Amino acid sequence: MGSERPKQYLALLGRPLIHHALAVLCAAPEIDKVFVVLSLDDQEWRKHDWSSLGAKLVPLFCGGATRADSVLGGLRALADVAVQSDWVLVHDAARPCLAPWHVDKLIHELAHDEVGGLLAVPVADTLKRADDRRHVESTVARDRLWQAQTPQMFRYVMLRRALEGCHQVTDEASAIEAAGLHPRLIEGDATNLKVTYPLDLHLAEWILKNREG
Repeated sequence: MGSERPKQYLALLGRPLIHHALAVLCAAPEIDKVFVVLSLDDQEWRKHDWSSLGAKLVPLFCGGATRADSVLGGLRALADVAVQSDWVLVHDAARPCLAPWHVDKLIHELAHDEVGGLLAVPVADTLKRADDRRHVESTVARDRLWQAQTPQMFRYVMLRRALEGCHQVTDEASAIEAAGLHPRLIEGDATNLKVTYPLDLHLAEWILKNREG
């Protein structure tokens, strides 16, 4: 992002970027608690006022070096309060355009699923595999390919066991897959974008402004 400040705290419509997704999660009636997993040395969190999000919001200073480490650290921290069968939704701090209908659709469609699943969108573009010099090596068939998003939703005990046994993953669904299970894909949409590059911040602002309007 070209900024010294972590991107989850970059300003977006006058609020820290992470605030927008947290507001949606805290407002969801089906969600009991919203835990924010932060690094041990996070100094930025306390500089902001989160009181408008209500009592559901709980910061946990137990983050790790990777996403998997942070999620697992959060799950371990919940050992005394979580029931093994509780559903857990994991969401990227860098996805500020999460909408209430994204959360509603995910929860309702997975409520009786044996495994759980994730928001995702079918791949629309032609995909190219590159060689070491960035020349096209091959075209990848996009049939049945989906782009993973978040939230990703699994039972507490299932997700914790999966992550305890598989640390080298980039999302929770991959850990569940490594355990031999098959998460369900719930179709989302492109507005639930992940802020990765500076342009994405402008796209997120446009989405939120037009959605509110």
